Amino acid sequence: MKITIVAGARPNFMKIAPIIRTIEKAQTQGKRISYRLVYTGPEDDDSLDPSLFADLQIKAPDVYLGVESCNPTQLAAGIMLAFDKELTNNPAHVVLVVDDLTATMSCAITAKKQNIRVAHLVAGTRSFDMQMPKEANRMIIEGLSDYLFIAGMVANRNLNQTGTENENIYNVGNILIDSIRYNRNRLIRPIWFSVLGLTEKKYILLTLNRRQLLNNKANFRNLLTELVKKAGETPIVAPLHPYMRDAVKELNLSAPHLHVLPSQSYLYFGYLMNHAQVTVTDSGNVAEEATFLGIPCLTLNTYAEHPETWRIGTNVLVGEDPRLLGENLEKALRGEWKQGELPERWDGHTAERIVQILLNPS
Repeated sequence: MKITIVAGARPNFMKIAPIIRTIEKAQTQGKRISYRLVYTGPEDDDSLDPSLFADLQIKAPDVYLGVESCNPTQLAAGIMLAFDKELTNNPAHVVLVVDDLTATMSCAITAKKQNIRVAHLVAGTRSFDMQMPKEANRMIIEGLSDYLFIAGMVANRNLNQTGTENENIYNVGNILIDSIRYNRNRLIRPIWFSVLGLTEKKYILLTLNRRQLLNNKANFRNLLTELVKKAGETPIVAPLHPYMRDAVKELNLSAPHLHVLPSQSYLYFGYLMNHAQVTVTDSGNVAEEATFLGIPCLTLNTYAEHPETWRIGTNVLVGEDPRLLGENLEKALRGEWKQGELPERWDGHTAERIVQILLNPS
């Protein structure tokens, strides 16, 4: 079996890495399975730091399609044309796509046009808001997919409500947990950690990615001001992408304990997460990892891809409400936080289940 695995953005690789390791293990056991890794962006993409593939213990992509555009329609068209050529030159039995990006949708469409089976990793997430571009992507991808790999029963219900055939749905668990569990003992303490005077379990980790947070600059200021106020003398460690670093610096906050840093490598960032007292984020992936690690997590959103993180995990949705952020941060810093539980099948064996299903289709 030949599998083409597609990544459309840096976070996809954390979910792809366990699949690759499992395929390579199957190869050593004599299984007839191979893979080709495709990245839809350019090889010099700034988000792909040189250490990423070494940190994840996977090889670099076999091919970079080199497509990038701020216009989603142009991006989709460019990826479809480039991926069509890629599949023609390198035929596959299955194309595995991840999450709900424009790249994910484009490659799913292209694969089906070539009569190739599509496997969707992390299927069934819903916001039920068609104003969100990703929601439209999800509907298209899942309508085309032959394998829908879901992380839990909430995703299963979402798919059932859209009339998806049950025989295409596989509850395999959360692939992201495979990565954090595999790498937990490999995490590296950043060299600057002691320079900043940080102590394990005595700092707040802040991650910000959603550009929508910057649409209301006054509220963005209020959020950060409240965070700094309630943190008091507890250090806030904020590894941010350049556009977010610039936005925070423009606020000119008086915050001597706020450490705004460049983005960190996977193993550095994992260490910061694993040893944080509290995490404040707008990332669903970070919220999922925090639930696995048992760390209090405040998410600056009213929506989570996996509601399990706030229903039974350590996550709380505070939206973009400074008051809710402040109240919950105070509780977390006092140690008055709920005891989270791990959702079913968030056990680090998701990739094994996926590869087994692909090797033995019903």
